[in-house]
Amino acid sequence: MTGVLRWPVRAASLAAALLAWQLLTAANVRFWVRFDRFPGPMDVLREFGRQVEEAQFWQDIAQSLVRILTGFVLAAVLGVVLGVATARSRWAGDLLQPLFEVARPIPAIALVPVAILLFPANEQGIVFITFAAAFFPVLVSTRHAVKALPVVWEDAVRTLGAGRWRVLARVVLPGVLPGVFGGLSIGMGVAWICVISAEMISGDFGVGYRTWQAYTIVDYPGVLVGMATIGLLGWLTSAAVEVAGRRLTRWLPREERS
Repeated sequence: MTGVLRWPVRAASLAAALLAWQLLTAANVRFWVRFDRFPGPMDVLREFGRQVEEAQFWQDIAQSLVRILTGFVLAAVLGVVLGVATARSRWAGDLLQPLFEVARPIPAIALVPVAILLFPANEQGIVFITFAAAFFPVLVSTRHAVKALPVVWEDAVRTLGAGRWRVLARVVLPGVLPGVFGGLSIGMGVAWICVISAEMISGDFGVGYRTWQAYTIVDYPGVLVGMATIGLLGWLTSAAVEVAGRRLTRWLPREERS
């Protein structure tokens, strides 16, 4: 499928989903699932139009973005550094790998009580949870990418007189970039899940907090506006990671697509 036709197909897919939603709610369908009390697309659109005119809507978005980006950047930096270290250094692997393997299966949202105990402010705790959610996907993908590098690459550079740090800068880091950005894409998605959950549990503002607040007052169009906002923000941030990955790995051969 050519690039010219892909966007109309994607737009048609969204339009079909919206049309099905409108028909189901307009007909008050009740078959396994209940659409008779479910708000329709026009109800959500009207609520969205009302919210975008309020400063609080944009303040919540800004706060959630600050939280997600702070935790994600910290996770990206530490995940890459420690992933390379545990893969390249036997001592670092023996010292840190057992700790990571014990902590990795723990869901980040389960760390909410720990964050409340450790950090004096909700803001710090939410950033910590976001960091924990994104850290392990980046760490694991980086470690596996380093171990998967062909040994011949490093040997070729060393025969030209390169030292340890030059090998790291010229071979290891460029070579692991595709794997790193795979982990970053996964980490961004998981981080959004956890930051929204943390805002719902212990936040005072943010998109997640506002969505949960709308649910508590039975404002279902407001709930769906929050969900749509979360989905849009997640899509935009994940797309930004993917675009950055493609730009930084332009040297890789690309498969031609019809």
